[in-house]
Amino acid sequence: MSEVSFEQMLEESIKTIRNGEVVEGTVIDVKPDEIVLNIGYKSDGIITRNEYTNEPNVDLTTVVSAGDTMEAKVIKVNDGEGQVLLSYKRLAAEKGNKKLEEAFENQTVLTAKVAQVLGGGLSVVVDETRVFIPASLVSDTYEKDLSKYKDQEIEFVITEFNPRRRRIIGDRKQLLVAKKAELQKELFARIHVGDVVEGTVKNVTDFGAFIDLGGADGLLHISEMSWGRVESPKKVFKVGDVVKVFIKDINDTKIALSMKFPEENPWNDAASKFAVGTVVKGKVARMTDFGAFVELAPGVDALLHVSQIAKEHIEKPSDVLSVGQEIEAQIVDFNEEEKKISLSMKALLNADEETETAAEDTVEE
Repeated sequence: MSEVSFEQMLEESIKTIRNGEVVEGTVIDVKPDEIVLNIGYKSDGIITRNEYTNEPNVDLTTVVSAGDTMEAKVIKVNDGEGQVLLSYKRLAAEKGNKKLEEAFENQTVLTAKVAQVLGGGLSVVVDETRVFIPASLVSDTYEKDLSKYKDQEIEFVITEFNPRRRRIIGDRKQLLVAKKAELQKELFARIHVGDVVEGTVKNVTDFGAFIDLGGADGLLHISEMSWGRVESPKKVFKVGDVVKVFIKDINDTKIALSMKFPEENPWNDAASKFAVGTVVKGKVARMTDFGAFVELAPGVDALLHVSQIAKEHIEKPSDVLSVGQEIEAQIVDFNEEEKKISLSMKALLNADEETETAAEDTVEE
């Protein structure tokens, strides 16, 4: 065995390092803004907060502990104080770039937390590499306020990868569109006309409400909201309400919904409730020049002709009646087939007179 000098052994035991080299070390000390690493070199390695992460004001003692093993990239062999300046985030960014490049090529779905909400979209960080998701690619519907995504974990794919120009673009919209298409396919495979389903009110307009059925939206038209009269859908529903409806019609991808359940049809027992001769009470719902329509029950309106309001001549119903007024009248005609009912207030006045006359005759006798 050849003899080796002490100087040679010492020189061989201490490794040499260069700028840009990746080294592995063990954490020997952690401060809120600095990590000290034993990298087997004559000097310790230092990772400052700025070289650990892009996230500002992070307390490094909460993310790293003494004894942890870490890899880092050499930035400067001698920082002027005899220490080796290292960077964890630059190495992570290189790995992140590689990961994102592979994800771009394979169209892999990635998950990351939203780091920033910007004027034109969202910024997410994957292994210290920033990915920008434009506002138009955040959702499959227009999003006026993106602030709700702050700190949320979202899924996306990389649609553009150009690290030299620092242009890495993500797309969340296409995942939502694909998922919705799959849910829509599943929904149409299982629903049929007449099915009773539950849905969530997604949007309310003047003419109806759009109900999310879990894969597709159905339209609940104002005329199908109740057997009674609905003045405004916005007075009945609000976004987020869970409703029970039945499917009235399916036309391609359009679904018509209804809440006018057949078993609740007020005309089911109308023949007995509104037989000719029955005295009823109702509320004046609307008026025309020829008469007033009186609501006897939700979904059951009757016509009180202007000639049947009083014994004397009346020019138009609004001269003596007002909308919302409760009146008492007698049913003088009932047509179930055409769903028409005619009323008369005059008939009750005639009946009262006949009763009074009969009473007077009895007294005279």
